[in-house]
Amino acid sequence: MSGASADIRSVIVEREIAHPPEKIWRALTQPHLIEEWLMKTDFKPALGHRFGFRAEWGDVGCEIVEIEPNRTLSYTWAGKDLDSIVTWTLFPTPAGTRLRMEQAGFRPDQKLAYHGARAGWPRFLARLEQVLARMD
Repeated sequence: MSGASADIRSVIVEREIAHPPEKIWRALTQPHLIEEWLMKTDFKPALGHRFGFRAEWGDVGCEIVEIEPNRTLSYTWAGKDLDSIVTWTLFPTPAGTRLRMEQAGFRPDQKLAYHGARAGWPRFLARLEQVLARMD
């Protein structure tokens, strides 16, 4: 079976987090909190909002394509020849929240970006959990 779409890969990271979805949502959508675990940003939680992430290694251009408070946040993630979509999904659980992050859109020739994301997202989520532990 061939075809471009079959070769597109995703990076998926899931975590069980002992905090309610509302608290995690704040950490995913408030710029001063996002900066603590991800990157500097001019994020605003509004459909169609264009924003960026800035890091030492470069910039990422983004646009919010789906937003449902405390449940789903999806935005384009474009930089260094990568056109992808990052989707956060929050599932309430008895102990808190199951948080799922998927970055979809890695082509076969983007092995470096794919492996970078596979290494990077678990670290970002570990920092997110540290930020959540400090929040009220």
